[in-house]
Amino acid sequence: MEPSFSPVDRARNAAEAENVLLRQMDLLLTVATRHAGRITRSHGALLHAAFEQAQALAAAANAARAQLPQQLFDYWIDAAQRSALTIDVLRERANNDFAHEAAGTPPILIYDNETIVDGRSLKRPVNYVLLKILPPPGVKILDWKRPYMIIDPRAGHGAGIGGSKHDSQVGVALADGHPVYFVAFRPHPEPGQTLADVMRAEAEFVKEIARRHPQSPKPIIVGNCQGGWAATILAAANPDISGPLVINGAPISAWSGRVGEDPMRYRAGLNGGVATPLLLSDLGHGEFDGAYLVANFEALNPSRHHWTKYYDLYANVDANRDSFLEFERWWGGYHFMTEAEIRWIVEQLFVGNRLARNEARIEHGRQIDLKQIRSPIIVFTSYGDAITPPQQALNWIPDTYADENEIKIRGQRIIYMIHEKVGHLGIFVSSSVAKREHSEVGSTMKTIEALSPGLYEMQIIDQEGEGIGARFRVNFEERKTADIEAIDDGRRREDMAFAAVNRLSELGGELYDLCLRPLIQSLVTPQSAAMLRAANPVRLRRALFADRNPAMPVVAALASQVRAGRKPADAANIFRRTEALWMQSAGQAIDFHRDLRDAWNELIFFGLYASPLMQWVGRTHNFQRTRKDPAELKSLPEVQAILLNIGRGGFPEAVIRMLIVLAGTRGSVRRSRLERSARVLNHDEPFASLGAERRTQLIHEQSVIVEFERDRAVDALAGLLPETDERVKAVDVVEYIAGARDEMEPNTLQTLQRFRRVLGLPLIEARPALVDPLAEAMASRSIGLQ
Repeated sequence: MEPSFSPVDRARNAAEAENVLLRQMDLLLTVATRHAGRITRSHGALLHAAFEQAQALAAAANAARAQLPQQLFDYWIDAAQRSALTIDVLRERANNDFAHEAAGTPPILIYDNETIVDGRSLKRPVNYVLLKILPPPGVKILDWKRPYMIIDPRAGHGAGIGGSKHDSQVGVALADGHPVYFVAFRPHPEPGQTLADVMRAEAEFVKEIARRHPQSPKPIIVGNCQGGWAATILAAANPDISGPLVINGAPISAWSGRVGEDPMRYRAGLNGGVATPLLLSDLGHGEFDGAYLVANFEALNPSRHHWTKYYDLYANVDANRDSFLEFERWWGGYHFMTEAEIRWIVEQLFVGNRLARNEARIEHGRQIDLKQIRSPIIVFTSYGDAITPPQQALNWIPDTYADENEIKIRGQRIIYMIHEKVGHLGIFVSSSVAKREHSEVGSTMKTIEALSPGLYEMQIIDQEGEGIGARFRVNFEERKTADIEAIDDGRRREDMAFAAVNRLSELGGELYDLCLRPLIQSLVTPQSAAMLRAANPVRLRRALFADRNPAMPVVAALASQVRAGRKPADAANIFRRTEALWMQSAGQAIDFHRDLRDAWNELIFFGLYASPLMQWVGRTHNFQRTRKDPAELKSLPEVQAILLNIGRGGFPEAVIRMLIVLAGTRGSVRRSRLERSARVLNHDEPFASLGAERRTQLIHEQSVIVEFERDRAVDALAGLLPETDERVKAVDVVEYIAGARDEMEPNTLQTLQRFRRVLGLPLIEARPALVDPLAEAMASRSIGLQ
């Protein structure tokens, strides 16, 4: 019997469909408006600049009419020589690719290293290895310092990009005396390897590092791109072993982004979902070729990867040869994944967005909950990153926690930093970023555990000093989860379209698995898979220039002769300037085509997947993880248990409580204040003997007390400090950490006065110096004992 609908039901359904259609029209209008505005602004400005350059060039040519024949002759000789040298560099690149592949595609680290743990020797073998970085001459490593473990991305390329320069993540840590370990991988996975096996291997790596440094705090884990979400999974599944996490450019919340921007997130819906990588894995005889991922990256910026990087080489081939070959050695080192690995990545992250929504399972029966991470987390992202925009790097925070208060209640510290313009690779390899952002992150790691739980934005304000001794003034501004949502316009209206893609992807994967996969697998052989890999356009256009091509030895001989008789044209040569303008215009034309393509793809995506029909298709997959209502947080049993201790404790509890209250009045924390706080909590008694875990627990407990019972917490200070001398010492410590009084904000000064009134102490008077009273007391006792 067919279901019947009342007129009321039919009217309600019609109204819902109309609302969905209106939202779709609004989305499409936003997409078209933003793309049109950006294309008009950017390309209009570029066209105007090119026109002005052409006018200036015409005027210069007119002024130099007599020299034009000679300049043309010089230009053609120079152009011909540069062509021969450029093709020779491409020949060297292709030969390097084959040599690198024959050597097993080792990491491109510039540092000497030794293998500590080989993943093939583990119970569940993997192609990962743990390397210990050996310091270069003149660099001293202190074994008692907190070690670093850097996880490089396995997203098509090989390992080593995080340590490919002296000014790098590895270089910054080594320069500060930290032991550094590097997680690398071989090109081919072990048979049957899964991401659960990789996670277990990385956990073993962390344990081995801890065993080698028993006097050090838990290792800092740095994850780049794919290594970033791998590090979060590692920490969520093994919360007891990991230290602070530094997550750089990691796409954890894959559906997120801004409408009219971030074209990468639409590719899964337009390319067939999970069925496509399954097919490619079968065609690869069980292995997914990372060259397909590299092709996706290159498609984001085709003018750079297919035009301007080659022109940059051609324009100054004499100087740019070495830097070109150095980068291309990494860019051409393609790696592979098992079908299980790429399927997990697509289903759980890029199409399913399950990690951010608390639905991801690293293996059957093992769910990954990001709330289980106990270590402080620093997230580094950039507005200039087209692969992992800030929304994808940060939206897991409001998706995971009810609000910033839940972050505090759980004792978590999450710090994020947004760069204004650096690109995706620049986050890992830019020297300027290493000298500034990564250096400041490294400095922050020494003090981060003295920071009160909460959500903060790290801001690098200004520079003090120059060169290698430069220091930057750093603030930690307290933020709300709403501040992160505002980066995404505060709206997630497009989630319904991605939910439809998710469901259709699941259905497509099942259909392929049941209907086509047996046929495809029966036809594929190791030989056909090898032929398909060699014919991949990403590989083929590089390999054609190798010495295996019979024409290339002639090019090598010609290039040798050219170097001996090199005659570069003058930079002011009219024809060289004309060449540069033409090449620039051609690159702009490619960018214009890319922008039109991205606009068209996004319109197709939302035209298809945001329709009323697709909202109905995706209704079962359009949800957010279950989160506590902020009003309910106080009623949590763990919160109530902590609040029972509001009047219990002594000197340590009182000092930490006052510091947390003080931080709340300012809304931000300067790193100088955080450094003084860390010095007191880590080195002065009675805090030093508490141990790191007990100090962290105290900070967590006092943060919860201050969050929910601020006034009662302050009034209870007198009970925590019954003796006058203890009260004086506690207030002196807090005032020392707060800093010089002439730099205090009015709210800070008022709070300090309130502490004194509650404790029955005289109000603040000027003090001539800023001295750690606990350190003074310890020094006095030491002298007395002598």
